[in-house]
Amino acid sequence: MHGPATVGWLLVALCAVTGASCVLRARGAGRGQRAEAQGEAAMGFGMAAMAVPVLWHGAPRVHTTAAWSFTAVFGLLLMRELWLVAGGRHRGGCRSWRLHHVLSTGAMAYMALCMALSASAGTGAHGAGAGGVPALTGTLLVYFAGYVLWTGTRLMPVMTGAPAGAAAGAHGGQDGQGGMALPVVRQAGVAAGCRVAMGAGMFAMLLSV
Repeated sequence: MHGPATVGWLLVALCAVTGASCVLRARGAGRGQRAEAQGEAAMGFGMAAMAVPVLWHGAPRVHTTAAWSFTAVFGLLLMRELWLVAGGRHRGGCRSWRLHHVLSTGAMAYMALCMALSASAGTGAHGAGAGGVPALTGTLLVYFAGYVLWTGTRLMPVMTGAPAGAAAGAHGGQDGQGGMALPVVRQAGVAAGCRVAMGAGMFAMLLSV
């Protein structure tokens, strides 16, 4: 990835924190929601690792090795998401979330492959000619920009307009017996917020393709 190292480290921090919150959300969740949170955690940590500036501002051999490694990792994650969708194992989320997971892993695999081919060709992963299919890159940029704006807009009234008790009740903040509130990381608004954060990170990374 090319660009200022400061931006890269900010992406690392954002994606790492998001991945950690997904790990916490997976603990104690149902089977379908746990698989969903685990997939998002893997995506967050993978994005954090891929954004580390040291990998793209050092020796060319490091660029090539890192790029092909990320291609393999995100290729496997994409196969996992397709397998979960085909087997109907994403029972904890709606169809739009399933498709979003597939698109996200596919976008990461695409970016990693572009950088791998560029590094193997000797143009450099941080050069201006990093490669990629312009139409596909543009489509992914439009999708993730729209996703962040649409999902973020839907979150705003819940986070700022409703009392704390009402918001907790609307998002499953209490258990089925009206008892103790669920942990913050397992509430619906937090899951959506994680997707917004990763969508924004995805958009920033696509700009480097």
